[in-house]
Amino acid sequence: MEIMVERCAGIDVHQKTVVVCVRCPGSGRRARGSEVRTFDATTPGLLSLHEWLSQQEVTQVAMESTGVYWRPVHNVLEGTFEVLLVNARHVKQVPGRKTDVRDCEWLAQLLEHGLLRGSFVPPEPIRDLRELTRFRKVLIRERGHHVNRLAKTLETANIKLSSVATDIMGKSGRAMLDAIIQGQSDPAVLAELAQGLLKKKREALRPALTGRVRAHHVFLIREHLRVIDDIALRVAEFDAHIAECMQPFADAAALIRTTTGVGDRTAEVVVAEIGVDMSRFPSPGHLASWARLCPGNNESGGKRKSGAIGKGQNWLKAALVEAAWAATRKRGSYYGAFFRRLKARRGPKRALVAVAHALLRAIWHVLTRSTQHRDLGADYFDQIDRERLRRHHIKRLTQLGFAVSIQDAAAS
Repeated sequence: MEIMVERCAGIDVHQKTVVVCVRCPGSGRRARGSEVRTFDATTPGLLSLHEWLSQQEVTQVAMESTGVYWRPVHNVLEGTFEVLLVNARHVKQVPGRKTDVRDCEWLAQLLEHGLLRGSFVPPEPIRDLRELTRFRKVLIRERGHHVNRLAKTLETANIKLSSVATDIMGKSGRAMLDAIIQGQSDPAVLAELAQGLLKKKREALRPALTGRVRAHHVFLIREHLRVIDDIALRVAEFDAHIAECMQPFADAAALIRTTTGVGDRTAEVVVAEIGVDMSRFPSPGHLASWARLCPGNNESGGKRKSGAIGKGQNWLKAALVEAAWAATRKRGSYYGAFFRRLKARRGPKRALVAVAHALLRAIWHVLTRSTQHRDLGADYFDQIDRERLRRHHIKRLTQLGFAVSIQDAAAS
């Protein structure tokens, strides 16, 4: 095969060491020569690797995306060499020939022939933003876990607040929990603390708040609330720091927020996960495939097998599914009509993923064209083929035993 890269290197990355194979023009009768060395994965060792690759006049480097161990190597080599981070599934070694030396040699050979395709590695500001948004999501999930533990504690104390109130950590629920901590046990008094729409449920609150609260339960409730408040404070600090980091991407985030169902946090997650430069994704289909939000492609012998979406990119996927729920509930929205259209024959879960897929494609167009999102409207599908829709409804009414006479509204 033709040599596409004259001087290149393949790196097999591990936690403590990296094994490197450099491929370059050979001497004498050898057309190509290779040299393999092992370096420590510490910063001094990686700097020695950087110096050796520079001496060998290497231009491109390839390595597998092994957990988080590739990141220190990428940090040292980025900017000096063209670093390709490749999917391990795409460069599997021949079975029975698995060693560290073989792995790095195989990567180098594939790279020199131009057979490797690098994964998407965003620039450093986007990577920093990605770590912040993901950590914030972890904190939000942890807060949810503690709220669930608090609900279990209330159940052990015979307090059935969660059976009446949708959110036990709302204003009403929090006021009742604070009163319980302070020693209030009268259900009538606790029920009077209800606010907003929960005031209408006071009759149901009284028996629900009649419990057997002991000092043990008071201690647990107080500690759960302290942990929840502390996590909420941490989340607020992350929100403020993320808002500062989003300043360079404010214009792109503003365009993303014009998409139906997308709020501030979702826009921040989208920017953190895919960046703002869509030239990395040639088409919206490429972006949807990278995000694992497109149907699987598995066909053999003329039979269509599982079409489930692939695993991966759960951070972006989760944010877009949440935005899809909001988009389907907006009155007069195209995405609501799209959801109901698919839900009838494919089920709500698949329909929701399809809406998330449509949102991601719309975001690609918004960022590529630098234009605001335009919702197609709830009647979009009705306008595609009005004549076909008319025939369908006439046929259904006739089947139900009605005599149908159609008259144009404009003529009447």
